[in-house]
Amino acid sequence: MRDATIESLNGMLVEPGVNLETASAYLEQVPDLIEYLVTDMTVEEFDAINQNSWQMPDEYQHMDIAEYILSLCDSDARLQRCGEELLLFQERNLFDLLRYLKYLVDTLRANNMIWGVGRGSSVASYVLYLLGVHRIDSMFYDLDPSEFLR
Repeated sequence: MRDATIESLNGMLVEPGVNLETASAYLEQVPDLIEYLVTDMTVEEFDAINQNSWQMPDEYQHMDIAEYILSLCDSDARLQRCGEELLLFQERNLFDLLRYLKYLVDTLRANNMIWGVGRGSSVASYVLYLLGVHRIDSMFYDLDPSEFLR
């Protein structure tokens, strides 16, 4: 198919340069997405479904994230702090989230993209600091990890 300049696709405007074949493929999924979003499912059910469908390469899906994070520690105090935080993440079944964050940060770095230095309660997590999600060393500032994982 040819590129659109500004054309209508099922009554929707398509921006210049958008491939109409790609746009059509996305439009075909709209009814399924609407059905998925308009539901009586609880927040917990919605979270459970989405936490089991992370879109990331196999190398990240199958990595031992705890081992990776612990390997970044250079002292007993840091190992202790990471161990405590990892237990909190594990209790909440959030290891897939940590794997995804590792993938996301690696992708941002590989593409020279900029993200925030840290914001809100996330800076209380030393594990997220080690993953590169933020740049606030919570051990240096003696921030309590329970502030993040409440």
